[in-house]
Amino acid sequence: MNGKRRIDPVNCSVARALAVVGERWSLLIVREALDGARRFGEFRTRLGIASNLLTNRLNTLVAAGVLRRIPYQDPGDRQRFEYQLTEQGLDLRPTLVALLEWGDKYLADPQGPSVIVRHKSVGADTCEQPVRLVLECAAGHTRLPPGDVHRTPGPGARFLEPS
Repeated sequence: MNGKRRIDPVNCSVARALAVVGERWSLLIVREALDGARRFGEFRTRLGIASNLLTNRLNTLVAAGVLRRIPYQDPGDRQRFEYQLTEQGLDLRPTLVALLEWGDKYLADPQGPSVIVRHKSVGADTCEQPVRLVLECAAGHTRLPPGDVHRTPGPGARFLEPS
């Protein structure tokens, strides 16, 4: 062994996050919620997902704190639920933008991307420029080459025993 202690890969925030949103439909549900979907039927129609799968994924996202259920009742109908993104859910937007950028770079149709995420105009500001994700260190350095980024143990790190 090279003398470096190895961080236990089981104790990993990436693995924990994937346990919540790593199944294909989960991030697509979050994407649609970010675009305004709130009701079961809206998610089902927009995604073309089977009802049983949608129910399962919504339950998982609610249990994980990504979505919250809000009861509503249309006149003459039984009580149902809308789904609203929590702060955890809203914080997934950069993850979706990163996946979109990667997909646009490597998997888009020859004509180009199907969607462009833009900065919404607010008031007199008419920005509407495409949004891009920027990797930045705490000192403000950007345009970090992959070789200049590495993982180091954090306060919750657990280490593997040397073999």
